[in-house]
Amino acid sequence: MKSKVTSAQVAKRADVSQSAVSRTFTPGASVAPGTRQRVMDAARELGYRPNAIARSLISGRSRMIGLIAAYLDNQFYPIVLERLAKALQARGYHTLLFISEPGDQDDELEKLLAYQVDAVVMASATLSSALAKECLDAAIPVVLFNRDVPNSPANSVTSDNFAGGRCVADYLIAAGHKHLAYIAGAEDSSTNRDREAGFQAGLDAVGLPLMHRAVGGYTHEGASEATRQFMAAKQPPDAIFVANDHMAFAVLDTLRQGLGVKVPEEVSVIGFDDVPQAAWRAYGLTTVAQPTDAMIEATVSLLFDQLEVGHAETTRRCLPVSLIERDTARKPSS
Repeated sequence: MKSKVTSAQVAKRADVSQSAVSRTFTPGASVAPGTRQRVMDAARELGYRPNAIARSLISGRSRMIGLIAAYLDNQFYPIVLERLAKALQARGYHTLLFISEPGDQDDELEKLLAYQVDAVVMASATLSSALAKECLDAAIPVVLFNRDVPNSPANSVTSDNFAGGRCVADYLIAAGHKHLAYIAGAEDSSTNRDREAGFQAGLDAVGLPLMHRAVGGYTHEGASEATRQFMAAKQPPDAIFVANDHMAFAVLDTLRQGLGVKVPEEVSVIGFDDVPQAAWRAYGLTTVAQPTDAMIEATVSLLFDQLEVGHAETTRRCLPVSLIERDTARKPSS
């Protein structure tokens, strides 16, 4: 096998110093255009690739951001991860993805930290306050994306889930619905907690009870089974609010194909997230849109405030949502 080409060999071929080679391959470093061109030409001729691991040992920065995610069958998160990775790459960082099971992600985070990442983003995942403080003490920024843990030292970026749940209740009530149901996601997730609390607040404001409630666990199967239980009740619901779009698709499939129920003539259905499939003609899902791009921008901004500016204060950002009217919910008359 051929031996690896070194930066010293590139420097000799380009007739520059070895430090000039290092600066050429360091994002943001200052190097004269002519020198950069000679180094790049020499590197291409010799087949040189800079050693990112070695450079990280020298600089103390890996330029890697760890991502921990769960619920990847939910169409919202693959979109988020792709856009987030591209946004970080545009700033000279790369991502290391760990997939975890729903629940306590501390074990996965411990494994991820062994790779000397500069920061961590936890999407659809949470961590204990103890481990969040451990990261803080080690100067490793942590951002919870679409999750919030009260009193945690970790930063968080969420949409206004409470306001989203409240606007769904107001919309359905204005459309004349009296028998409302809710399909929860995961009981312990802040997104589910806040969406349900907002929905319940809207019902309480007009004295309407929540007729039916079930836990779908953010799964297609769980939402389908909950729908069948609701519709088999003596008084079935005339509207169902579902904690996310992924489950709402299952509700629509079960109502239309499984039970022959007309939507929205007999039952209105509203989801949450506004993933691209919600706009497909087969679904036409009325839903609450999360401001995905703004949430990603806020996440990247928080990371770099801490990584490059040195801002240390814990920050929680909550961004506004909007109701997208399509075809699965009866519209208010006014």
